[in-house]
Amino acid sequence: MAVRRARANILGGLAVLVVLAFASAEVTAADTSTPSAGETPQGRGYRLLTNKPYVPPDFDQEVFDELWKTWEEPSRSKAAKATPEERRRMAFARYGLTESPDRPGSMAMQYTSDGRGGWVLNCLACHGGKVLGRAIPGLPNSHFAMQTLSEEVRAIKLKQRKLSAIEVAAAAFPLGNSNGTTNAVMFGVALGYLRDEDLNVRIPDKRPDFVHHDMDAPPWWNVKKKKYLYADGFSPKSHRALMQFLMVPVNGAAQFREWEADFKDIYAWIESIEPPKYPFAIDHDLAAEGQKVFEQTCSRCHGTYGREWTYPAKIVPIEEVATDRVRLDALTVSQRAGYERSWFGQYGGEHVVDDPGGYVAPPLDGIWASAPYLHNGSVPTLWHLFHAGRRPVVWQRTEDGYDSDKVGLEVATFDELPAGVTDAKQKRRYFDTRLFGKSRGGHLFPDELSEPEKRAVIEYLKTL
Repeated sequence: MAVRRARANILGGLAVLVVLAFASAEVTAADTSTPSAGETPQGRGYRLLTNKPYVPPDFDQEVFDELWKTWEEPSRSKAAKATPEERRRMAFARYGLTESPDRPGSMAMQYTSDGRGGWVLNCLACHGGKVLGRAIPGLPNSHFAMQTLSEEVRAIKLKQRKLSAIEVAAAAFPLGNSNGTTNAVMFGVALGYLRDEDLNVRIPDKRPDFVHHDMDAPPWWNVKKKKYLYADGFSPKSHRALMQFLMVPVNGAAQFREWEADFKDIYAWIESIEPPKYPFAIDHDLAAEGQKVFEQTCSRCHGTYGREWTYPAKIVPIEEVATDRVRLDALTVSQRAGYERSWFGQYGGEHVVDDPGGYVAPPLDGIWASAPYLHNGSVPTLWHLFHAGRRPVVWQRTEDGYDSDKVGLEVATFDELPAGVTDAKQKRRYFDTRLFGKSRGGHLFPDELSEPEKRAVIEYLKTL
């Protein structure tokens, strides 16, 4: 009990420190990009998302250029001998950053320039990934090493005497225990903790309960089919929902109103995204057999596909789906209801599902590209999803490899972490399903299918 009170006092003190430090500041969000002739709302949305900074920068170019000095051997020695461009490529690979498809050779797709050398995190940090080495905005970033990057940025900032007291205090908040996943749900809880219902920055009288756990980002091209967002389907989709992660205290309530028009266009761009097509050969006869099986079994939850598609947005009770329940339990009824009462929920004008009781079966468009699977990213391929008893305990992906046989990530699998993997940064390169919130269990519905039926359905899923 004493430890719990001490922790609450520390977090409460951190909140006061954050509010006092940032309450009077604001972000200068100047968009220096040039609109194209006849720009659509979707085009403007993408341009704003990738060019306009809405939060303060995480670091500057000088910090980024010295990150290699924090690396373990032999990476550090290799980087010391490398050219600046080679070192940059090494840093991108280490942290899960990708070249922007429309800004090659400049800042990573996951960041926006503040115009003064600062790197500002944008939504594509989690929702801009790559498959087969190809960068795709809207694809989950299953490479992002957010925790490692944050730790190494702090180390260089300390050396360069750029580290603030806020950054030291914030270091206690976990960002992700596995590369490719983030503690995003608790980010929202923590940021909302510092706001009233009108989004004014406040000093709260008590701390929230944090249930730290990691999530796998969903693909954005499926947003168009949804009415509610997130794994538990509790929040009505809207442009305001996209703005939750702007709640750093430096952004006052007035800035949310000012930027709302921007995010209507960003929302329009998200709803315009189409899934990438499967790039390898497909056995269309087998896929046709798989479609019949899918529509007799899987479609009741995941919908049907093609020109006349359907999507039921069904919440499957946790007892039935039986996947890791930590994400479901991490948000309380009162926290979800508080979202509904706030500016994000139109002050009660949008109905929130405050006690969903399970997870939403998502649309499966582009599923071949969006591995790993399940809401926590614990299953590396579709084959493993269809063979629950063969799902690996521990796995590690390759940089750009793709397993076209199993349909998903190219991985090495293990029963335990390999000997010698003891450092926290090394551990994050492996997905360990024994950790809290990372269970590979559940979604046993494919067990009712024969092996030929499973192969046929997987072949069909390649066509979506």
